[in-house]
Amino acid sequence: MTDCFSKSEVTDFLNYMKLPDGTPLVPASMVDYLVSNGFFVAPASTKYHGNYEGGLYSHCFVVTETLIQLTEDNKLIWEHPRSPYIVGMFHDLCKIDQYRHPLRTDISMDGSPIRDTSSWEYVPDTLLKGHGDKSVMLLSQFYSLTMEEIACIRYHMGAFTDKSEWNDYTRAVKAYPNVLWTHQADMLASHVKGV
Repeated sequence: MTDCFSKSEVTDFLNYMKLPDGTPLVPASMVDYLVSNGFFVAPASTKYHGNYEGGLYSHCFVVTETLIQLTEDNKLIWEHPRSPYIVGMFHDLCKIDQYRHPLRTDISMDGSPIRDTSSWEYVPDTLLKGHGDKSVMLLSQFYSLTMEEIACIRYHMGAFTDKSEWNDYTRAVKAYPNVLWTHQADMLASHVKGV
């Protein structure tokens, strides 16, 4: 991955991640973490939605926009006004270290390996595993999350989780209906809007 995300794009991200009253939602320490760990340049997947450099951020941005629009259109009530922003933007934070460019078979003139920047592969040896759980763990370094935010991030995959979790997902939706809206925003972004 390259560091192709410019300072002006980070500024645009920070300007977007504010409540309507101007309250900033992303602490400076998190911005440093996101930039240094590739949030803005990582793909969202290796072969599905957002399978290109910057796809993770593009996908999360569209999910956030969609979740905010669903919130306004359907008059959704959240425990905290920041929630649709935090949940939408960081529901897939788990992918921040999940993909890399594979090694090519040739080597450079100095003998170092060369990465194939035209494709992506899964990184099997990340320290933290999982999807929604991992996103919650990573995000908890920067926010004291509400149970609603935790449930929305943890279960944003809906019925695309393992069948053994379907009853848990149903209970989460009953306890926090915005879990279902979060899943809907994610599906609209990835399957309808193609990001």
